Amino acid sequence: MHRALGPGLLESAYEECLCHELGLRGLSFERQVDLPVAYKGLRLRCGYKIDLIVQKEVILELKAIEAILPVHEAQLLTYLKLSGKHVGLLINFNTPVLTRGIRREELFFRCSLCLCVSVVNGVS
Repeated sequence: MHRALGPGLLESAYEECLCHELGLRGLSFERQVDLPVAYKGLRLRCGYKIDLIVQKEVILELKAIEAILPVHEAQLLTYLKLSGKHVGLLINFNTPVLTRGIRREELFFRCSLCLCVSVVNGVS
Protein backbone atom coordinates (compact mmCIF):
# COMPACT_ATOMS: atom_id res chain seq x y z
CA MET A 1 0.00 0.00 0.00
CA HIS A 2 2.72 2.49 1.01
CA ARG A 3 4.79 1.58 -2.05
CA ALA A 4 1.84 2.44 -4.27
CA LEU A 5 0.76 5.64 -2.50
CA GLY A 6 3.99 6.91 -0.96
CA PRO A 7 4.19 9.52 1.80
CA GLY A 8 2.25 12.79 1.85
CA LEU A 9 -1.39 11.76 2.14
CA LEU A 10 -3.66 12.44 5.09
CA GLU A 11 -3.86 9.88 7.88
CA SER A 12 -7.50 9.18 6.97
CA ALA A 13 -6.52 8.07 3.44
CA TYR A 14 -3.96 5.61 4.79
CA GLU A 15 -6.49 4.34 7.33
CA GLU A 16 -9.05 3.69 4.60
CA CYS A 17 -6.51 1.83 2.44
CA LEU A 18 -5.16 -0.16 5.38
CA CYS A 19 -8.68 -1.27 6.32
CA HIS A 20 -9.20 -2.38 2.73
CA GLU A 21 -5.95 -4.40 2.85
CA LEU A 22 -6.90 -6.00 6.19
CA GLY A 23 -10.28 -6.98 4.75
CA LEU A 24 -8.67 -8.49 1.65
CA ARG A 25 -6.55 -10.65 3.94
CA GLY A 26 -9.55 -11.83 5.97
CA LEU A 27 -8.39 -10.12 9.18
CA SER A 28 -11.02 -8.78 11.52
CA PHE A 29 -10.68 -5.20 12.73
CA GLU A 30 -12.53 -2.44 14.50
CA ARG A 31 -12.11 1.15 13.38
CA GLN A 32 -12.19 4.39 15.42
CA VAL A 33 -12.98 2.58 18.68
CA ASP A 34 -14.16 4.79 21.57
CA LEU A 35 -11.84 4.59 24.56
CA PRO A 36 -13.41 5.85 27.78
CA VAL A 37 -11.30 6.71 30.81
CA ALA A 38 -12.26 5.17 34.16
CA TYR A 39 -11.44 7.14 37.29
CA LYS A 40 -12.61 6.11 40.78
CA GLY A 41 -15.81 4.56 39.49
CA LEU A 42 -16.50 7.40 37.08
CA ARG A 43 -16.52 6.66 33.36
CA LEU A 44 -15.27 9.68 31.44
CA ARG A 45 -16.01 10.08 27.76
CA CYS A 46 -13.07 12.25 26.79
CA GLY A 47 -13.19 11.68 23.06
CA TYR A 48 -10.26 9.26 22.86
CA LYS A 49 -10.45 6.94 19.87
CA ILE A 50 -8.23 4.04 18.92
CA ASP A 51 -7.58 4.13 15.18
CA LEU A 52 -7.71 0.35 14.66
CA ILE A 53 -7.84 -2.83 16.70
CA VAL A 54 -6.84 -5.86 14.61
CA GLN A 55 -8.03 -9.37 15.51
CA LYS A 56 -9.25 -7.97 18.88
CA GLU A 57 -5.60 -7.99 20.01
CA VAL A 58 -3.34 -5.40 18.37
CA ILE A 59 -3.86 -1.64 18.54
CA LEU A 60 -2.74 0.34 15.50
CA GLU A 61 -2.18 4.06 16.01
CA LEU A 62 -1.75 5.69 12.62
CA LYS A 63 0.11 8.90 11.90
CA ALA A 64 1.09 10.94 8.84
CA ILE A 65 3.55 13.31 10.52
CA GLU A 66 7.09 14.57 10.07
CA ALA A 67 8.51 12.43 12.89
CA ILE A 68 7.35 10.20 15.72
CA LEU A 69 7.86 12.00 19.01
CA PRO A 70 7.81 10.66 22.58
CA VAL A 71 4.27 12.06 22.99
CA HIS A 72 3.05 9.73 20.21
CA GLU A 73 4.65 6.72 21.88
CA ALA A 74 3.09 7.79 25.19
CA GLN A 75 -0.30 8.02 23.47
CA LEU A 76 -0.04 4.41 22.27
CA LEU A 77 1.11 3.19 25.70
CA THR A 78 -1.83 4.97 27.31
CA TYR A 79 -4.23 3.35 24.85
CA LEU A 80 -2.74 -0.05 25.68
CA LYS A 81 -3.13 0.53 29.43
CA LEU A 82 -6.69 1.85 29.21
CA SER A 83 -7.85 -0.88 26.84
CA GLY A 84 -6.12 -3.80 28.58
CA LYS A 85 -4.39 -4.78 25.32
CA HIS A 86 -0.75 -5.86 25.32
CA VAL A 87 0.60 -5.07 21.85
CA GLY A 88 0.39 -1.97 19.70
CA LEU A 89 1.96 -0.54 16.60
CA LEU A 90 2.58 3.14 15.99
CA ILE A 91 2.75 3.58 12.22
CA ASN A 92 3.92 6.82 10.60
CA PHE A 93 3.13 6.78 6.89
CA ASN A 94 5.02 10.01 6.19
CA THR A 95 8.37 8.28 5.63
CA PRO A 96 10.11 7.31 2.37
CA VAL A 97 10.42 3.70 3.61
CA LEU A 98 7.51 2.55 5.77
CA THR A 99 9.55 0.20 7.98
CA ARG A 100 11.38 3.27 9.34
CA GLY A 101 8.06 4.68 10.55
CA ILE A 102 6.91 1.68 12.62
CA ARG A 103 7.28 1.38 16.39
CA ARG A 104 6.06 -1.64 18.37
CA GLU A 105 5.01 -1.21 21.99
CA GLU A 106 4.24 -4.01 24.43
CA LEU A 107 2.78 -3.95 27.91
CA PHE A 108 3.34 -6.77 30.34
CA PHE A 109 1.14 -6.88 33.41
CA ARG A 110 2.65 -8.46 36.53
CA CYS A 111 0.80 -8.12 39.81
CA SER A 112 -0.28 -4.49 39.82
CA LEU A 113 2.82 -3.27 38.00
CA CYS A 114 2.87 -2.44 34.34
CA LEU A 115 6.14 -2.96 32.51
CA CYS A 116 6.59 -1.27 29.14
CA VAL A 117 8.85 -2.47 26.38
CA SER A 118 9.52 -0.42 23.28
CA VAL A 119 10.83 -2.11 20.17
CA VAL A 120 12.09 -0.10 17.22
CA ASN A 121 12.81 -2.08 14.07
CA GLY A 122 13.57 -5.25 16.01
CA VAL A 123 15.77 -3.62 18.67
CA SER A 124 14.55 -3.33 22.25
